[in-house]
Amino acid sequence: MKKVKVSMMNAIHDLPLLVARDAGFFKDEGLDVEIVKTPGTAQRGADRQALRDNIFDRTMEALYDRGECDQFRMCEWGVMKRAVEATAEAGHRPAKIVALGSAMSSFAIVADRKARIYEPEQLKNKPIAVSMFNGSHFTTLKLLEGFLKREQIKTVNAGTMKERLDALSKGDVAAVSLMEPWISIAEKQGFRVLMESHSTRSEAAGDELDGPTLAAMFRAEAHAAAAIDQDPERYAHYLISEAGGLLDKGDLKVARLVNAPPEPYTRERFDHTYQWTLDWGLVAAGATFENTVDNRAWQ
Repeated sequence: MKKVKVSMMNAIHDLPLLVARDAGFFKDEGLDVEIVKTPGTAQRGADRQALRDNIFDRTMEALYDRGECDQFRMCEWGVMKRAVEATAEAGHRPAKIVALGSAMSSFAIVADRKARIYEPEQLKNKPIAVSMFNGSHFTTLKLLEGFLKREQIKTVNAGTMKERLDALSKGDVAAVSLMEPWISIAEKQGFRVLMESHSTRSEAAGDELDGPTLAAMFRAEAHAAAAIDQDPERYAHYLISEAGGLLDKGDLKVARLVNAPPEPYTRERFDHTYQWTLDWGLVAAGATFENTVDNRAWQ
């Protein structure tokens, strides 16, 4: 069995990974995959290490930097930033984008009904809670730039998903960006979903992880994605556990669990995503498709 060590943060990002391990799909591909769980903003009891402004000080990135895991995944823009800056900045272990990932995490912008906010335009120049350089941050910008001028979108770092809802309840922020299971928690608690979208994952790895091994991993994840799509309620417990007692199984909107087979990260996709991230000033300049992407799993 080929041993591979991967890291994860939140179940919504990593559901195919967890299912592939627990259902034996990795073993079917000849892989012994160890999953190292690191703090994520969706975990009710997570510490704030996952929210450091310097992304390389965060637990998952530091773990990879020290060579203690082989592979990780997160939102497409977050992986772009990490892959670009690990190459551009001295002292970091290089990481390449090796696939467009299998999990399509749901994100939503949520407001308190008492605030009488009904539409995105009402968030002009008002604080919206996110975690910086993570999916909630990038997706919020993507969602709102069709309604507001860029300079009118005001994001603030307000902690974990639970801490954001607490801040919303107190009136400290006008809205919050949440992912599942916290969108369902917010709905259960009476908050209003203004708008939502799916945030695609990307997969990243170092040069040490060879193409055939990555290909086997992605086949197992594709099998898991199909299983989740066929019966999402069967796998709801992975997300329910992160809610720490705030959500019952029947409360989770399983229609938001969207997954797909991993696929190559194309040059067109790179150009579009990198340029958008660069235009917002969220990533270092000078990256190329050649030094950021490696589709060796399909070669």
